[in-house]
Amino acid sequence: MAEDRAMASDPEAHAVWHRGELAVQSRAGVQEKMATVGARVIRDYMPDQHRELFTQLPMVILGAQDVAGELWATALFGKPGFIQSPSERLLTIDARLPSHDPLASSLHPGARVGLLGIQLETKRRNRANGIVTGHQEGRVSLSVEQSFGNCPKYIQQRYPVPNERYGDFVQATFTDWSEPVSRLILGADTFFIASAFDDGTPGANRGVDVSHRGGPPGFLGFDDQHRLLVPDYRGNNFFNTLGNLVLDPRAGLLFLDFQQGHAVYLTARAEVVWQGDEPLIWGEGDRMLRLTLVRGRIIAGGAPCHLSCEPK
Repeated sequence: MAEDRAMASDPEAHAVWHRGELAVQSRAGVQEKMATVGARVIRDYMPDQHRELFTQLPMVILGAQDVAGELWATALFGKPGFIQSPSERLLTIDARLPSHDPLASSLHPGARVGLLGIQLETKRRNRANGIVTGHQEGRVSLSVEQSFGNCPKYIQQRYPVPNERYGDFVQATFTDWSEPVSRLILGADTFFIASAFDDGTPGANRGVDVSHRGGPPGFLGFDDQHRLLVPDYRGNNFFNTLGNLVLDPRAGLLFLDFQQGHAVYLTARAEVVWQGDEPLIWGEGDRMLRLTLVRGRIIAGGAPCHLSCEPK
C-alpha cells in the first residue's frame, strides 16, 4: 500500500533525479536502470521502519548551509528518543547545537537540511531531506520531502561510549591543513559530506543532502596541491552527492575522531574527476572527488561520545 501511494503521488514531486544526478548516472551507464528504481525507493514520506530507526538513535548527522552560504555537515546528539516522528512527514529533534558549531545560527524556519540517521552498531542508515518548519527552545521540526535508505556497505561497525571530556571545548579555525588535521584525515575510515542542489524550481529533488563515506584506514589522500582526494567506491548508483557537486561545488565535511572524541568541520569546493578525463591518482574505480579547503574548524572534546570498535 505504501508503495502504491508513493507511485500515485504528484509526478512533479516524484521526479526524484535532478539533472546533475542524471548526468552522472548517464556517464556511469546506469541511467536507464535508475529511472525505474528512483520512484520505487525514494519517497515523499517516511516508511514506518525509517521512523522507528530515527527514534532509536543517539546521533544524527545534519547538513545545511550557514548564513554566508557555505555548506557544513554536523552532528546532533542525545539519548535515544531525542528524535521523534509524530507523522510520516515530520521529524522533531530535541537537541541544541552548541555556539561553536558552524551551523548554530542556521536552523531557522525555511532552511533546507539533509539528515542521515546512521546506526553504526547495526550498519543501518536512512536519509531524510526537507525543510525546517520550527526551531525554538532546543527543538527543531523538519518537514520531510525525501526519504530513502542506503546500503550498509563501507560502514565501519562501532559502539557509542560516553566521552568524559565532552564540554571541555578547545576551538581552533584554519584555512590550511595543519599536521593534526591531516593526520586525522589520513587515518580515518569514516566521514560525512553535505552537498546541495537548488535551481529554484518546484520539486522535492532540490535541497541539501548529507551522506556517509567510508573505507579502510588510508582510503583518503592529498595531491601535491594539497587537495583532499576521495575515491568514489561503487554503491547504490543514486549519485546524490556527485550529482549535486557537478552543479554546485560547495561541500561540507565532518570528521569525528572516534578515539579522542574530537570533531573536525570542513567547508570546501569539490570537483568530480573521471578516469577518462585524467588518470586517477588515488584509490580505485572510475571516479574520485577532489576537494579544495575553504575553511575548517576543530573542536577538541566536541563529541559527547567515543565510538568504540568493540561493544562495551
